[in-house]
Amino acid sequence: MSFAQSVRTCLGKYADFDGRGSRPEFWWFYLFTTLVNLVLGIPYYALALAAAMVTDSGLVSVLMVASIVWLVLWLAASLGLFIPFLAAGSRRLHDSGKSGWLLLLFLVPCGGLALLVLWLLDSSPGENFFGAPAR
Repeated sequence: MSFAQSVRTCLGKYADFDGRGSRPEFWWFYLFTTLVNLVLGIPYYALALAAAMVTDSGLVSVLMVASIVWLVLWLAASLGLFIPFLAAGSRRLHDSGKSGWLLLLFLVPCGGLALLVLWLLDSSPGENFFGAPAR
């Protein structure tokens, strides 16, 4: 599965927590969400840093407003990708025969590391409780 196919698939299955998702599908979408957050996060921090370093009060106001607008854009994109990311993560867990409820590990310390290991597991061969293997 290519990068574009993965993004299309995961956004097309926006809140579909059923079925199975292949390893490439999940990791390409993970890369996409990371890139979106970087592309939107770096300018925000640059604007906020510039506002903190400038001494002209008029320019500070403009930079602060620009940084707040950029922050709202960044948060909207992040929140918009949050549910598809959870759905893709759940389908990836299903592919290795695990329950999607294991995503709740995000809520405990070091749970993200445990999820990373679970997402790296091989797919279970053949059909499992969650359906046929993902293509």
